[in-house]
Order: sequence, then structure tokens, then C-alpha cells
Amino acid sequence: MMIDFHTHVFPDKIAERTVALLAKQGGFPTFSNGFVSGLLEKMEEADVDLSVNLPVMTSPSQFDSLNRFAAELNQTFADKERRIISFAGIHPMCEDLEAKMKWIKEQGFLGVKIHPDYQDTYINAEPYVRILRAAKEEDLIVVTHAGVDDGYPHSPVHCTPERTMDLIRKVRHSKFVLAHYGGNRMPEDVFDILAGEDVYFDTAYLLRFLKKEDFLRILEKHGDDRILFASDSPWSDIRGDIEIIRSYALPTSTEQKILSENAKKLLGLN
Repeated sequence: MMIDFHTHVFPDKIAERTVALLAKQGGFPTFSNGFVSGLLEKMEEADVDLSVNLPVMTSPSQFDSLNRFAAELNQTFADKERRIISFAGIHPMCEDLEAKMKWIKEQGFLGVKIHPDYQDTYINAEPYVRILRAAKEEDLIVVTHAGVDDGYPHSPVHCTPERTMDLIRKVRHSKFVLAHYGGNRMPEDVFDILAGEDVYFDTAYLLRFLKKEDFLRILEKHGDDRILFASDSPWSDIRGDIEIIRSYALPTSTEQKILSENAKKLLGLN
């Protein structure tokens, strides 16, 4: 079994223009079309059995519509062999954060996605402290974008390793996932500040950019029990990223943990 812990799909009526807009804005290529059908096609090519969809809420007003789409995905794929599990979205400026997190749990979601850059809020700000505390209380996974967002290269980095470490000190939550290997474009700070903490790193987006030696030394310090394979599709190629992991000739047990076993444990899958 293989699991991609970090992907993005959009409702059919907005998928094409959303992906085109983000690609133009960031100046980077796309490897899928943002449709559910496109992700399934790429999963099949890469022999991935399960993908986690991570919706990004850019405004509190999107809470109902975005999470309705996420719930529909979960219902659609509940009994499918090749499966998509969608997390919910939450915005730090939502009213009644704790009540909304409780509602997310009651709806059967396994976790939430936050994006400090798109939400224009620093990761150690009080709203994210509240979200992480509520997630710990409700036993929900939290995935955050971490490091530089290549779509906004000249904007402030809202989730640096230093700020992330400040949040971790405020709220210790073992189901906290830092996307982009702890911090996109920031491997030195990730190694010095975050590696070894009781949080997960996913490999989304950056495998084709990250130096092999940086990947391996962070892996050695952080441990292979808290690394999750992730592509960030449609912004990276699922099969290509799996091939990069396999090219590192890791011990079989480590490779299996990264490609599936750690995610299965975190998601509570048999």
C-alpha cells in the first residue's frame, strides 16, 4: 500500500481556472489538472492506493462550502478501492474556532489544513494556538504549510521554523504535520530547530529541489517514524517523487514507513 499524504483537488466547476491561476501566479508547472479524476489518474500511474486532500481556506466565509465539498469527497470514496480522504479546512479568523473544530470532529473528518501565508497569519499567533489546542482536545490531525510559499516568494514567511517551534512550545500535539519537510527552502533551520521534535514532516512539493544530503541528515536526526510521503499534487509529480524516495536506497523498513506505514498509523487505518 502507498499513501500520498498531501494533495489538492477542487470542485469541477472551478478546478481548471483555479489551477491555471495559481500556476500563473507562482510561475511553476502543474502535473495534474486539479480535478478529482485527474488525481485518480495520477494515483493509478504511481500505484498509490490512498491520497489525502488538503483544502485551503483563504477566507472564513468559505467554511461551509469548502467543507461541504470535502465531506462529499469522503462520502464518495468511503468504499472505493483507490481512495481519497479529505481533511476539513479552517481559517484562523473564523468565529467560534473551538466550536467549529468540534463540529469538524463530529462530521467524521480526521484532520484540518491551515496555510499561514494564504491566511495572512503567523503560525505562532493566538488563533493558531487555539486551533492546535482544539485539535489536541478533539484528537484531530493538523497539517500546516511550512516555510516559503513559492507562489509568494516576496511575501513574509508566516511559518518559519522559529515561529513553528514557538507554537510547539505552547501546544505539544503529536498529530501536528509540518508540510514541505518542516519548512520549504529552509533545510538548515529545519535541521537546527525542528528535527527531532514530536511532530511529523511531509515531503510535499520539494523532493525535486531538496538536496539528497539535506533530506538524509534531517531524516537521520528526526527519525523515520515521523516522515510522511506527500507529493502536493497537482504541484508535483506523484510517480516522480516516489522514484526520488526509492533512489535514495533507504533501508526497506524506512522506505515502507515513509511511503505508507507512518501515514496508516497517523490516520488510524488497519
